[in-house]
Amino acid sequence: MRNGITQAPFGQLPGGESITQFTLANATGMVVKIIDFGGVITEIHAPDRDGRMADVVLGFDTLAPYQADSPYFGALIGRYGNRIARGRFTLDGREIVLPTNNGNNHLHGGAPGFDKRKWTAVAHDDSLQLTYRSRDGEQGYPGNLDATVVYTLTDDNELIVRFHAVTDQATPVNLTQHSYFNLAGQGDILGHVLTLDADRVVAIDDESIPTGELAPVAGTPFDFRTPRPIGSRIMEDDVQLRHGLGYDHNFALNKPQGKTMTRAAHVREPVSGRVLELFTEEPGVQFYSGNFLDGSLAGKGRAYAHRSGFCLEPQHFPDSPNQPQFPNVILRPGEVYQTESRFRFSVER
Repeated sequence: MRNGITQAPFGQLPGGESITQFTLANATGMVVKIIDFGGVITEIHAPDRDGRMADVVLGFDTLAPYQADSPYFGALIGRYGNRIARGRFTLDGREIVLPTNNGNNHLHGGAPGFDKRKWTAVAHDDSLQLTYRSRDGEQGYPGNLDATVVYTLTDDNELIVRFHAVTDQATPVNLTQHSYFNLAGQGDILGHVLTLDADRVVAIDDESIPTGELAPVAGTPFDFRTPRPIGSRIMEDDVQLRHGLGYDHNFALNKPQGKTMTRAAHVREPVSGRVLELFTEEPGVQFYSGNFLDGSLAGKGRAYAHRSGFCLEPQHFPDSPNQPQFPNVILRPGEVYQTESRFRFSVER
């Protein structure tokens, strides 16, 4: 029997708008908490091999840090997840100029992006639906974009994230979910054992912009085709690791073109036995090893030190509007943007 969805206040925005936290719970005791500010997942409580629950995502106890300097903890990202070089691209012969909020480049939809907007929330029996209208010209993007995200927690300990969007002008769209995971609930993530189903990785320059090459992972620290601890090669003298200050790269998944659901990643935390699997319809997954966490942020009783969380962001490749050889990211009027990813939690005995 499902426990359904409950809700509670989670603070107010400067303009007086109330923010609500929604709690999804399933029959096995797993709990996911989400706020309607940025669609942020604030908590995920999952069992270890002995049935002990722990919160396995990074986040904060209150609203204010999410409004301020949060590094996208748990947030929905849009209109365009990842970087666009120089904040510029050409669309149908017209130059589009976006604000640059990551050095010379545009990152995660700008500031503010979808991660710092209030979404309209509607709770159903086992799902939370969030909607947001991004108006024409917001952060430089053309067209009115109507985005819908549905979070569903199943009794199989699977968190399903479904994205849907339509537009009235051609515009790039690349929505994703940006949770930071730590399956131990504490410490760093270097001992987590990762498998990524990707023969190639999107090579980047020293500003984390794709060079255009999909580089083979074989013989490099990026080869996670067989299980390997995240920290096993992260300190090697590799040009791509230097560019990302660790892992901050989009892996091109081994899958046929089109909306095929495949298992992109498997992560195991040996001490707790917790396992996270990512299934997605997206062509890539951005693996980030928490390189910029430095202990200056704290929440839920602990400081977030260097590499205390990792991200697996299902998405299209960075800078795709400037890289015609990459899969298409332009949504046009009359088309529907639709994609689904699943985060499945389990334990290894």
